[in-house]
Amino acid sequence: MTRAALIAGLTVTVAAVCTSVVLRPAHASPRQVSGAPCGRPARPGPYVGVITAGWPGGRQLKSFASATGIHPNLVAYFAQFGKKWNPKPACRILGDGALPVIQINPRGVALAAIADGYRDHYLEKYAQQVRVFRSPVVISFGHEMNGDWYSWGYRHTSPAVFVAAWQHIVTVFQEQGVTNVTWMWTVNIINARGRHPIPSPAAWWPGPAYVNWVGIDGYYLKPSWTFASLFGPTINAVRKLTLDHILITETAASPTAGQPAKIANLTAGVRDYGLLGFVWFDIDKKQDWRLTSPAAVTAFGRDARTLTSPAS
Repeated sequence: MTRAALIAGLTVTVAAVCTSVVLRPAHASPRQVSGAPCGRPARPGPYVGVITAGWPGGRQLKSFASATGIHPNLVAYFAQFGKKWNPKPACRILGDGALPVIQINPRGVALAAIADGYRDHYLEKYAQQVRVFRSPVVISFGHEMNGDWYSWGYRHTSPAVFVAAWQHIVTVFQEQGVTNVTWMWTVNIINARGRHPIPSPAAWWPGPAYVNWVGIDGYYLKPSWTFASLFGPTINAVRKLTLDHILITETAASPTAGQPAKIANLTAGVRDYGLLGFVWFDIDKKQDWRLTSPAAVTAFGRDARTLTSPAS
């Protein structure tokens, strides 16, 4: 399967959940997004995104936007492999003017079974429903696979099996005529320190015909950490594999790291490295990653606006 085949045929006319739209190529600049049929058009990048607790695109998103004065133009959420396609979260996000990013996690699923075609009935039906949905969505599968904390990741499932499963999923979607998906390969930052080193993601790379965007997850834990030290090595490793767009898909700063300063460093890093944008993880999980002070809320509104303003 060629990359051209994966992204071909970008205008569809199937009557579905929402009204008609001309879809952008999955590899195109985010500034070429033409619209979303579930409501107001999804604004183009650069992207300031968010992950919130609760229903995707629900009350927490509105509270975040109200507090910061930033209306995210990308909203990410998690879905379980094996569960049926649910268009409601994506449609709600699109209707609010943002692009949905769906992180599909194969918890309790053997990736070898996916690669060998034993989950094709599910995948084919899911792909058909996404095709009929017609609106643009970003899909990622098995994020942070170069870390050792998930069953599909490092030390648990071999990179070769992960790659085979990823390629098979994309192939099934392509065979079902799906053209409204941007495929995002999401890795964790490289970390050679500590008891559990996180290696370069190169061994898990599926190849350019199967990926449109690259996502990188990483968090500011200490005041001394900077964008260059946190994300730079991983960006350099990715650039040896592909020139695809890069999005910081999960990030935040702990209160002890100094949130206002790290937010400024984050937005500056996104600009300096020419990335698509970032997604703030606004959830209290293991520690509280939410914007925890008036200074942090103000900094987020001020610095994030430098990415979304027309002059950025």
